[in-house]
Amino acid sequence: MNRRDFITTSVAGLALLPETSAQTSAPSSARRVYSMNRDWLFGGRKTADCTAVDFNDSTFTKVTLPHSNVTLPWHSFDDRDYEFISIYRRHFRVPESAKGHRVFVDFEGAMAASTVAINGHKFPEFRGGYTPFSFDLTPHLNWTGDNVLAVELDSSERADIPPFGGNIDYLTFGGIYREVFLRVVPNGYIENVFAEPQNVLNTDRKVVVRCYLEGNGGLLTVELRDGERVAATVSDQVGKPGLHEVTLASLGDIKLWSLTTPKLYDVVVKYGTDEHATRIGFREARFTPKGFMLNGEHIKLRGLNRHQTFPYVGAALAARAQHRDAYILKHELKLNLVRTSHYPQSRHFLDACDELGLLVLEEIPGWQHIGENDWQDLSVRNVADMIRRDWNHPSIILWGVRINESHDNHSFYVRTNKTAHDLDPSRQTGGIRYLYNSELLEDVFTMNDFGFPLREPNHPLYLNTEFIGHTYSTKRIDQIERVAEHTLRHARVHDQLASDDRYAGGIGWCAFDYNTHGNFGSGDRICYHGVSDIFRLPKAAAGFYKSQCEPNEEIVLETAFNWSSGDHSGAGGPGIVPVCSNCEHLKVYIAGSLHGEADPDRKAFANLKYPPFMVDLSNLPLDPWGDLRIDGYIGGKVVISKSYSGRGMDAKLLVEPDDVALFGDGSDVTRVVLRVADEFGNTQQFASGVVTLTLEGPGEIIGENPFGLVGGAGAVWIKTKAEAGVIHLTAKHQYLAEQKVEITVSGTSAELV
Repeated sequence: MNRRDFITTSVAGLALLPETSAQTSAPSSARRVYSMNRDWLFGGRKTADCTAVDFNDSTFTKVTLPHSNVTLPWHSFDDRDYEFISIYRRHFRVPESAKGHRVFVDFEGAMAASTVAINGHKFPEFRGGYTPFSFDLTPHLNWTGDNVLAVELDSSERADIPPFGGNIDYLTFGGIYREVFLRVVPNGYIENVFAEPQNVLNTDRKVVVRCYLEGNGGLLTVELRDGERVAATVSDQVGKPGLHEVTLASLGDIKLWSLTTPKLYDVVVKYGTDEHATRIGFREARFTPKGFMLNGEHIKLRGLNRHQTFPYVGAALAARAQHRDAYILKHELKLNLVRTSHYPQSRHFLDACDELGLLVLEEIPGWQHIGENDWQDLSVRNVADMIRRDWNHPSIILWGVRINESHDNHSFYVRTNKTAHDLDPSRQTGGIRYLYNSELLEDVFTMNDFGFPLREPNHPLYLNTEFIGHTYSTKRIDQIERVAEHTLRHARVHDQLASDDRYAGGIGWCAFDYNTHGNFGSGDRICYHGVSDIFRLPKAAAGFYKSQCEPNEEIVLETAFNWSSGDHSGAGGPGIVPVCSNCEHLKVYIAGSLHGEADPDRKAFANLKYPPFMVDLSNLPLDPWGDLRIDGYIGGKVVISKSYSGRGMDAKLLVEPDDVALFGDGSDVTRVVLRVADEFGNTQQFASGVVTLTLEGPGEIIGENPFGLVGGAGAVWIKTKAEAGVIHLTAKHQYLAEQKVEITVSGTSAELV
């Protein structure tokens, strides 16, 4: 179910969300999916009898999902602030058309242990914060009056639930931080569908569709659709429920899913009166002794690790924010791979990876620690739940079935690998390790190697899954030497990875800075390991990744230094510093005069297609001092030019929303970047001051207000209310001119890209 397909109407206080546009005209006996994200009542900490039907919840706060159980500063807070048992309640009426059907409640994710009750009946506790879970409400519903759904949510770090039990270098936060739906299905219904394209590179392509059916038997029909066109169809009479397999063949002209043309198809399954749709892509993805192959083409993997959490609310941001992260990774950092460290992440993020052509290594929750037998049983269940949720995503190329950086445990990892291979024989498995000689039970040797030079591969299928990171923590405001060296370290690792096809590629640690515990990080409970900061604003090292794209995609010129005469430890300019670019030649001008020229440093980076340029800006005269301009050349022509102010003055405040059109569903969000810039639009790395925000219209600010600038920049998020209108946001800085932006909020019946 993809939010871009949602069509919303009000039914019995719920929002009706057909799974695909094809279902909008489906008969009343077909499945219906209702959003339950609005109108929750949040009571804070659990109290006695808070799940009882007659409990007085009139003092509770009305909230919309996704929801964080507490709003936090962006850094320097105590994780115990969100580690408590909270209570959520939701009143609703069952649509009349649901009578005679099965009714389920589907939770996409709640952190970390959920005890759900419907009208006073409690279901067994669900332990786990990263995978979905469902309960059959049918026997316990009031079909003519008010129903009360209550959730006691334990957000503490319980040792009986992965990833807990030892130290973990990240925070899990609390709350019902993903969506909740009411699913109404016929008595004979489709529980799940796995559609596996086969023979992708041959003319006899086919799709083997494994349908998991419940309840009554009936006619099963499976279609492959390209938009409105039915490319193939097959029907079969099912006598009894269970796993039923059919094959779609004679598919005709099929376009492959690739990094540049991520073509998607729909598989629509009809069973009796039930209908379910899922998206797939035709691609062959294999790790081989010659490296990683996508559709038979050798691809050197270039990726970063991603934590799904954001400032202020942890992971509790809706679809658009998840989509934006994928967009940043693909189009701003120019990656072809992301690892979902260290847990399954939002389906919206994975949907975006499918749509954008971004490969994914997805792994189970964990960080070094392996618990006892019950803990291991939960971890094996996590493998199954992760795969059953995500097996149709063409972007996913590798299942991570080992606890990140854990020691060997033969019997445990035999189970996790067998579970993965039994459920999905089409994908290889990997297991993230830091022990070079650890036992390999997975298909691909996935290794965290923070040394340099990197170790040589000790297995024919070898992928580096972490490097740099904590070994060279860097902030945007660090001195030139550190910022430049941070950039060069990432370049050196990728140069070595490019030197030998035995390396499938590498996934740097990491994309974005993230919140952590007090025994990790830089003293403010932030790990500054990212090539971008926690607000998703790029550091200099991000420019290296960006520069590795082809010029026909984007011409890139990014400096890995701050233009100044004395920020370098030696006076007289920044020194010999890197400029990351995919140009062929650079010319450097200071105060309008040609200072020098540079070519890519192919001696130090012999294996990179687009090496950094090392530009000599040392021992510069202070008079005349002025603006820096760098021109980039391809084919003897200037194709890009960037200027940097030599005045050292804050010229303007910039307020930059990622989106100027949102949906009034009560949960849609967009990031708003706040920057102090020079006259050329470059962030003033040492600018300070407070930005005070005023908002009018159907929205609210998620973040600190007033906001204290960090390295001249930062961000808040704007969240809509459940109404249409125009949001007027005004930003005031004590020294610079105020800025205003408008964001249009449409009604709830809209499409989200």
